[in-house]
Amino acid sequence: MIKGANLSRSAPIGIFDSGIGGLTVARAINELLPGENLIYFGDTAHLPYGDKSSEAIRYYVSKISDFLYQNNCKALVIACNTASSVLERSSLPPFNKKLVINVVDPLVNWFTNHREIKSIGVIGTKRTIKSGIYLRRLRSKIPEIEVKNLSTPLLAPMIEEGFFNNNISKAIIASYLDKLPEIDALILACTHYPLIKNEISAYYHNKIPLIDAPFLVAEQLANQLDKLELKNNLSKPKHQFIVSDFTDSFEQTARLFFGESVHLKEKNIWKQTGYRL
Repeated sequence: MIKGANLSRSAPIGIFDSGIGGLTVARAINELLPGENLIYFGDTAHLPYGDKSSEAIRYYVSKISDFLYQNNCKALVIACNTASSVLERSSLPPFNKKLVINVVDPLVNWFTNHREIKSIGVIGTKRTIKSGIYLRRLRSKIPEIEVKNLSTPLLAPMIEEGFFNNNISKAIIASYLDKLPEIDALILACTHYPLIKNEISAYYHNKIPLIDAPFLVAEQLANQLDKLELKNNLSKPKHQFIVSDFTDSFEQTARLFFGESVHLKEKNIWKQTGYRL
């Protein structure tokens, strides 16, 4: 008998982000859990979330989580630091009895096993940094830890426009990181940033660890599915990639984030009820 009451192994995993950056998380999940069906929702109609109010973000997430719930997802992955920073589990009533994983807690938990690190830098969107989510969560587990936050709002749009691994991205990255004092490790608190991880590491001469979400989130999800006996092992899983507003550029950029060709479908969930695919 499956431990996850009224959940099915064959049910899909729902993943969402404010845009397509969360596809880095979907990619890691697909690699670690190749037998799982995935439904990805990118809220491209409202990106970026980083400059939206907390109330607006909660509204968007409520609609998206309801959409994923209506499509029988057995788990919800909030692949967005900004959304994770303003939400609590109670903000997602359709999923209050299901598996919900954000992108903040797996990173924070990593540091509890690496207490030799005393000073941590955090870079992310304005909303993520303003929320202070990493400072609070880290201090709750490691009271003596030093956390240094830095808002880096140009990095996500820079990446989406294809400006990385070149002189432009190198200059922008350096102009931001020059503002951070000396640190022992750096949290990449945006799911876009894995695409510039090598450039950021090069800035630090590859001497400090860079901690990002994709693999850590996928690993936590895999562990939880194991505990609930809900892991699927399909030989040919089906993936669906949905956006709330479609442009050709989104589909082209999506390949960079997911690592293979992605066909995006547009669905306006704001004017519909029922939310079935």
